Amino acid sequence: MKKLLLACFLAAGISVQAQIETPQPSPSAKLEQKVGLTDVTVEYSRPAMRGRKIFGDLVPYGEMWRTGANANTKITFSDDVTIGGKAVKAGTYAIFTTPNANTWDVVLYNDASNWGTPRNWDDSKVVVKTTVSVNKLPYATESFTIDVANISNGGADLEFKWDKVLVIVPFAVPTDKKATASIEKMMAGPQAGDYFSAARYYLEEGKDMDKAKMWIDKAIEMTSDNPRFWYLRQQSLVYAKMGKKAEAINIAKQSMELAEKAGNKDYVKMNKDSIKEWSK
Repeated sequence: MKKLLLACFLAAGISVQAQIETPQPSPSAKLEQKVGLTDVTVEYSRPAMRGRKIFGDLVPYGEMWRTGANANTKITFSDDVTIGGKAVKAGTYAIFTTPNANTWDVVLYNDASNWGTPRNWDDSKVVVKTTVSVNKLPYATESFTIDVANISNGGADLEFKWDKVLVIVPFAVPTDKKATASIEKMMAGPQAGDYFSAARYYLEEGKDMDKAKMWIDKAIEMTSDNPRFWYLRQQSLVYAKMGKKAEAINIAKQSMELAEKAGNKDYVKMNKDSIKEWSK
């Protein structure tokens, strides 16, 4: 009898502890993206259309939406950024939106601990509010999607897509400020790689080409005992940008020769294409 009772007790304990595992209707997602020198992380849940009408129905017009499902949709910036012309400090924020037929209001709220929209809204916790236009897509996006797109050194677009709606919130990051500070700091005792990186950044951003030339020339000089085809490639681009096409072609030929020896077909092609373009 005691054995029977013990067996029943154990079976009951197992049944209580056991849990059925099934897929969530709005699975969680996490997006991590580097924009310039800034880390951007988005955490949210992704409801699906499932044949339903979304905006103006499931998500009513003119009402605040949690911008996803389940817990707050959150965005984290590792640096101060700019949204809608307003400075936003580094940190984690909840994203709330108010969809309308032609525009959305997008709010970053500095309390991301809510489940859904806050029961007691506090205007003092609104970090930034911006109004953006609704774009119509020629196709339907089945699952609600947040993306960081159109990435450049200076910023990117935060995109919200669901059904045939696309909403874009541009934001700017302090890449130039951080990169320039880093360059200036390293110039006190830079290595060849520092000169190379500084020159490449100045070229990409269209900054002072005289400085870019000085830095890439220094990088080439410091590695003259062991020439690097990617350094020479960068030097040729700087010279071409300055209008020194003949010198750029000669440097590109050196880069191509070294790339061929290294078996790097990508750099061989890039140099060939540039030589052809600059020879016109």
